[in-house]
Amino acid sequence: MPNELSHFDKDGASQMVDVSQKTVTDRVARASGRISMAAETLRLIRDRRLAKGDVLEVARLAGIMAAKRTGDLIPLCHPLGLDAVSIAFEFPDDRSIEIEATVRVTARTGVEMEALTAVSVAGLTIYDMCKAVDREMVIEQIRLEEKSGGRSGHFLRQQRA
Repeated sequence: MPNELSHFDKDGASQMVDVSQKTVTDRVARASGRISMAAETLRLIRDRRLAKGDVLEVARLAGIMAAKRTGDLIPLCHPLGLDAVSIAFEFPDDRSIEIEATVRVTARTGVEMEALTAVSVAGLTIYDMCKAVDREMVIEQIRLEEKSGGRSGHFLRQQRA
């Protein structure tokens, strides 16, 4: 693990990392998260019976839009012209939705923050659209699962027992 934080100079001042000397490579990041809720709330989402519309399609669009705007949201992130963003939803049980975002770019810097932002905003959108019926929803376990490309190489989260 590096012992220096790259977003601070030697005097502790904030700085945007200079990526001008990095090689342009294909970069991919995959992040995930989960939103837990009452079983009835999940049934309403799956059956598309909420008055606000198709919750998952709105959340998918929100996640994609958020990934594209990450450089505007996170102060020291580089704005990137993303090549692809995809958001997938799975139902591991009757009370939660798994959210996964995959982001691709050909650039000098990676897209981990874009993938994490996409998952976060997709989860927040689900919460927003369902809060009238369930205010006890919990958004949790937002994390980087995998990244490839660039100098640091490939990262794959190890599954914990």
